[in-house]
Amino acid sequence: MGQPVRDYLLTLCVTAAVTYLLTGPVRKFAIAVGAMPAIRARDVHREPTPRLGGIAMFGGLCAGLIVADHLFNLNGVFELSNEPRALLSGAALIWLIGVLDDKFEIDALIKLGGQMIAAAVMVIQGLTILWLPIPGVGTVALTQWQGTLLTVALVVITINAVNFVDGLDGLAAGMVCIASAAFFLYTYRLWYGYGIEAAAPATLFAAILMGMCLGFLPHNMHPARIFMGDSGSMLIGLVLAAGAISVTGQVDPDTMKLFEGSERQATHAMLPVFIPLLLPLTIIAIPAADLVLAIVRRTWNGQSPFAADRGHLHHRLLEIGHSHSRSVLIMYFWSALIAFGAVGYSVHSASLWIVLVIVGLSAVGLILLLMPRFTPRAPRWAEAFVPPRYRRRRRMAHAEDAATEALDGQHGPGGSEMASPVPERASVAVGVSGVNGATAIGPRSRFADRDRADSSR
Repeated sequence: MGQPVRDYLLTLCVTAAVTYLLTGPVRKFAIAVGAMPAIRARDVHREPTPRLGGIAMFGGLCAGLIVADHLFNLNGVFELSNEPRALLSGAALIWLIGVLDDKFEIDALIKLGGQMIAAAVMVIQGLTILWLPIPGVGTVALTQWQGTLLTVALVVITINAVNFVDGLDGLAAGMVCIASAAFFLYTYRLWYGYGIEAAAPATLFAAILMGMCLGFLPHNMHPARIFMGDSGSMLIGLVLAAGAISVTGQVDPDTMKLFEGSERQATHAMLPVFIPLLLPLTIIAIPAADLVLAIVRRTWNGQSPFAADRGHLHHRLLEIGHSHSRSVLIMYFWSALIAFGAVGYSVHSASLWIVLVIVGLSAVGLILLLMPRFTPRAPRWAEAFVPPRYRRRRRMAHAEDAATEALDGQHGPGGSEMASPVPERASVAVGVSGVNGATAIGPRSRFADRDRADSSR
């Protein structure tokens, strides 16, 4: 049991390391080729920032698959299944379309067509939904056309949901990383807990996806040095959808011995059979909700569903006064609550404490949403280990006074009059943004006119 975990950790670490190391050169390449679009009205960042981060993420994906193919406990996935090759083929196609879009801004309908073609490429190579477990009906076998249409629909929805949520620094990569971590726990339990080898490809996909996101996040956290662009957001969306497609319909109730015991026990035990239908939805619950609301909002206003606007959930959080970093953390919180809550309930569906914990954490999340002006303060003993904005202002004021007295002492008696006066620190109005949209914790004016920077970092 321990050896497979070490192999997964090694694959994850190699994927993360390759992604991290490639992101720096990719950033320089993006600047050299001019993949730095001008700031648009809906953008949150303040300076032109290079895109094409998906190039580094695709390199991490390839490295993770190569390493896994040479590990004793994981190479069987490549021998017994064609799904890793199907994933790589679809990922290469969607990545190429994303790179072209990051550089040349291709039409939305062309991107949609490319997403459907990438999904079809995976279906042709065997990565498709064959049958579905439906509550109250049982196992329903799908025809070839039904499986293809359902697979393409799931891929397109997931890709666009992740793409829609990619509006703040580190938001999409962090949310997908949280979702893939929850998905990894679920599929790993199916593989090694119940011996269902059909769940092995999805487990590998989840581990590699975590590595891709973790390797890119240090460069993408606020203020971001590089954006993943459509080449990255569509890529991780496709990998996430591929894992869900791979495991859906692969849970055999007879293998898991779910029908032993009373009827009530069998009903509770059947939840892992249906969770593949629900888990992909819970993983992309927030991005999917944002996608549906955006389509309804734009259609209601007489706009195209593909028209960009500033009404996404993360824009709403900024509007009500949350800072950039705080908005991202709140979205992280809700993603983790939904994804891990679904996984935990699938393991112990009869436990009341899981429901109580989810309800309690939901209440905490609602409180955080209603307190945008609350600034947490670290204890005095921990102030040396936290950023200055979380330290107590009294101590910072004492430090400034001491520095002023030391400067006066350097000029000797009366030196303070002879020396040039020390300029007072300019007060920063609450809500005024700095470089790349950085703000102090507190309310911020969201839609003020922005000054475009002439150069990038």
